[in-house]
Amino acid sequence: MMASDTRLSRGFNIFSREQGKVFELTPKTMMASSGCWADVLTLNKVLQARLTMYAHEHHDVMSTTAVAQLLSTMLYWRRFFPYYVSNILAGLEEDGKGVVYHYDPVGHMEKLTFSATGASVAQIQPLLDNQIGGLNMQGVTPPKMTKELARQLIHDAFVSAAERDINTGDGIILYTVTKEGKTEEMIKLRRD
Repeated sequence: MMASDTRLSRGFNIFSREQGKVFELTPKTMMASSGCWADVLTLNKVLQARLTMYAHEHHDVMSTTAVAQLLSTMLYWRRFFPYYVSNILAGLEEDGKGVVYHYDPVGHMEKLTFSATGASVAQIQPLLDNQIGGLNMQGVTPPKMTKELARQLIHDAFVSAAERDINTGDGIILYTVTKEGKTEEMIKLRRD
């Protein structure tokens, strides 16, 4: 699952209340980006072009692992004048298991089971660390992750972030990628 809020803002200015920050790269791979919006759009456009060139040349869709490496290489190539973005790439590997890659602006990537980025990362990541990773808890086994539990944790994390961060709010766009396909769900948040 991958989600983003729908508020596009800078400081106390809200530019849009309906802007998603998750982009479909392939039927099994999605990327969430935060940071300078112009750089987010440029990176997505260049990455989409590279994926299209690959599809025309190889008559196949690039795997999630290959897209992850391509994104890392593209970010590293721009390391002296980087895109001011932080990215998370998620999708299904060849064996059908889910995978998450977290990136810094110069292309360092880390393969994880969950991650957060953006304006509310300071509120969301500790919640995920505690509830999914079982960090800072003694004698507790982390729960087995289900779609329902993941959806509830994502919802709770964004509700909590919207209470504390003026850059987060309005709604959540929640994507679920499975072997059967991709689903999209819109969830309302506070609008203040």
